[in-house]
Amino acid sequence: MTETSHLPPRTLRLALDQSALAENWRYLNRMSGSAQAGAAVKADGYGLGADRVVPVLRDAGVQDFFVAHWSEAHSVARHIPAHRISVLHGAVNREEAEYGIRHGIRPVINSLHQARVWQESGGGLCHVMVDSGMSRLGLSLEDVSDPVIAALDIDLAMSHLASADEDVAQNALQLERSRAAFAQLPARRFSLANSAGIMLGRDYHFDLTRPGLSLYGGIARPEMAGNIRQVAIPQAAVIQKRRLQAGDSVGYNARFVAPGPMNVAVISLGYADGLLRLQQTPYLEFDRKKLPVLGNISMDMTIVDIGQAPDLREGDWVNLPYDLRMVSDRSQLSQYELLTILGLRLR
Repeated sequence: MTETSHLPPRTLRLALDQSALAENWRYLNRMSGSAQAGAAVKADGYGLGADRVVPVLRDAGVQDFFVAHWSEAHSVARHIPAHRISVLHGAVNREEAEYGIRHGIRPVINSLHQARVWQESGGGLCHVMVDSGMSRLGLSLEDVSDPVIAALDIDLAMSHLASADEDVAQNALQLERSRAAFAQLPARRFSLANSAGIMLGRDYHFDLTRPGLSLYGGIARPEMAGNIRQVAIPQAAVIQKRRLQAGDSVGYNARFVAPGPMNVAVISLGYADGLLRLQQTPYLEFDRKKLPVLGNISMDMTIVDIGQAPDLREGDWVNLPYDLRMVSDRSQLSQYELLTILGLRLR
């Protein structure tokens, strides 16, 4: 019996280029200068599967891993020591704080309330987030000097850039505010830059950078083009071939009508798997040949013209071109959304 014989057959899969993932981190680590690059692996490794990406990043050299929810920490802890995992949403109640203490996972304290909860639950080493201008999670600049914060055992003090993918004055303002806040915090290490922030230069690097999007193939700033490689390759099986005649309509609402005889294929991939209609996907690929999409994409299926791929057979696998920057420009969805909407059936 094979290792996967107990699993049902699949007509969808998400190919992961492990060497590209590792090399993307190495590039971002080099660009971080004297700082070390960590890795954001929240949202199930940005939609690619934490169980798949964490071991690759660990073996490449990542020491610090960041998730959003406590529920995400479990799958990450299967591959690395728990004390290397940070939960960005912090410890809002005793249940979360006690879970962190019990397993050695570190919360990112975002408020005076969270600081009190952490201390009253037993405390220990933690991280702290400062809001330097995003008005999202984090201590206000006024709360940084509060005695309850001074009493914490802080490993990493961090803030988060709101507009690092743009050349705007907000970046310098957040840097100035972060420096002022960090000077008041008894932390061992400091962190500000995300993927885009790494490219803003050494002033933004501090001790640790926290890339996410660009690990997985996203181009956070134009300077990265040519250095960040595509990591995720959605693939789907051909489940039927058909011969159309002139006048045959294709798919819902008959958005395409065959102008003459043509060969088409039905692919096991639809908008429930992340292939949203507004992505305006013009084609799928087989053996480097383009297969134009015909008509409306369905929930579970897409129909393509296979005139350029006469050797395509039922059961063959086709690729969804998924250059994140290109698809983002075409669909007006962010690269983050394009990764995280990939359906569970692909994983």
